[in-house]
Amino acid sequence: MTKQRDEKYLVSLVRELCALPRETEWVEFKENKADPQDIGEYISAMANSAALEGKAFAYVVWGVRNEDHEIVGTTFKPHARKVGNEELENWLLKLLEPKIDFRFYEVPFQNNIVVILQIQRATRHPVRFSGQEFIRVGTYKKKLRDYPEKERDLWRIFDSTPFEEGVAIERSDSDRVLRLLDYPTYFDLLDRPLPTDRNGILEALAEDKLILPCEAGGWNITNLGAILFAKRLNDFHTLRRKAVRVVRYLGSGRTETIREQEGTKGYASGFEGLVDYINGLLPKNEVIGKALRKTVPMFPELAVRELVANALIHQDFFLRGAGPMVEIFNDRIEITNPGEPLVDTDRFVDTPPKSRNETLASLMRRFGICEERGSGIDKVVSEVELYQLPAPLFERPKGFTRTVLFAHKKISEMDRQERIRACYLHACLKYVMREFLTNASLRERFGIAERNKATVSRYIREAVEAGMIKPVDENAAKKLMKYVPYWA
Repeated sequence: MTKQRDEKYLVSLVRELCALPRETEWVEFKENKADPQDIGEYISAMANSAALEGKAFAYVVWGVRNEDHEIVGTTFKPHARKVGNEELENWLLKLLEPKIDFRFYEVPFQNNIVVILQIQRATRHPVRFSGQEFIRVGTYKKKLRDYPEKERDLWRIFDSTPFEEGVAIERSDSDRVLRLLDYPTYFDLLDRPLPTDRNGILEALAEDKLILPCEAGGWNITNLGAILFAKRLNDFHTLRRKAVRVVRYLGSGRTETIREQEGTKGYASGFEGLVDYINGLLPKNEVIGKALRKTVPMFPELAVRELVANALIHQDFFLRGAGPMVEIFNDRIEITNPGEPLVDTDRFVDTPPKSRNETLASLMRRFGICEERGSGIDKVVSEVELYQLPAPLFERPKGFTRTVLFAHKKISEMDRQERIRACYLHACLKYVMREFLTNASLRERFGIAERNKATVSRYIREAVEAGMIKPVDENAAKKLMKYVPYWA
């Protein structure tokens, strides 16, 4: 993926790499040899070796003599190279699994052209090219399967390295760090005064691992710092697809889009604006009170806020090409994030969430963006019941987690499954409050008069027959019956 980058930075990078005493597991020098198959295998080997060596990126550099690292220039032009009728970069990407990020840069240097291939480190799985995994052993490219000890070490690293510790941009000077990150918002969210000098700002960001010192000088901006406080996510090419998409549709289908917007800021710095934007697109209801007409949101704002925060925090950042998405219809709102839930969807209310991104979740709680551990979904269900809406639906389509909030619907218009789901979540909510579902509590939840308690008894019976709730005491008198979730 050939992209432009600051020429001064690239020249500095060439000098730094050439200053190495020899090739390493994460740096390879070449003059003109650029066989496409060989390049693909190097991407696999260097990405895997960068992970082993704790490097954010690996590099193949054309135009440098291997023996003495003299700049000799190269005739290799990656943007012009084709494999058959296909551009080299597309051909390489097609054969890589997973599809990691790599970039070709053509750098004018001392009256020569040097080409740098920057390769993102492997993250959750060894990188394969054309179905085969490679690794660097010293300065040689080898098949990973022939070195089981390196493969074991690689998997240990994958199991222990969270997304937040990855590097989004390396070797940035302090000016660039402060230009890319919305650091004033960081201090605002923590209710801390902005330090009077640059060093104080950088030290504070480093304390929360938003940036880290780079061994080559300057700072590395971590994935944590970028995803939370990027002024523009597009400045971080590995995180561009993690921006939140908000789509407003006409009607209840996806055939006609009214408006579509993709977020630009980091999650923390842009969260309030994102929630305000979503709430501005939500359908409204008009309610007539005592001689007054007022407009109220169709969905509880607190519930929307919490579900959006959950989607950001609990997503699987290692799934490439997908980010959080909010879809708004006339009769519902669907909030989807990459990654299947780590907790059974039936147990969202009572089980503390397991986060793939605990450092991110912890910071978001400190910023007041999401609720304390375990209380978020409780509040969502509580708000839905307060608004007397149909129960939310928690789904797990392959590779994703989705929550659906539905617009108001009369109990008589709900189908059997909707009634059962409402009964079940009401029982869950009561259980975590150390209370029980009763005929009276369910009447209040649905806004049903006492004279219709026989109808509510039928709804309870449906949920019992479906195996979603159970009586506390089967022998209790009918008027004293209490119910809990099936797992209680």
